Amino acid sequence: MLAKSWKKILLFVLIIACLFNVINKLVHKASMEQEVKASVQYMQEQNKK
Repeated sequence: MLAKSWKKILLFVLIIACLFNVINKLVHKASMEQEVKASVQYMQEQNKK
């Protein structure tokens, strides 16, 4: 049974892994505003030095 359906099982696991990866990135995505503020703050600190 397993020998005949290993491709389907691996494809299913691959799809689940991809969905988990996409959802994880969406949940932990930093907003563009936060990224810009952090960049501006870093540049200001570098200019002061």
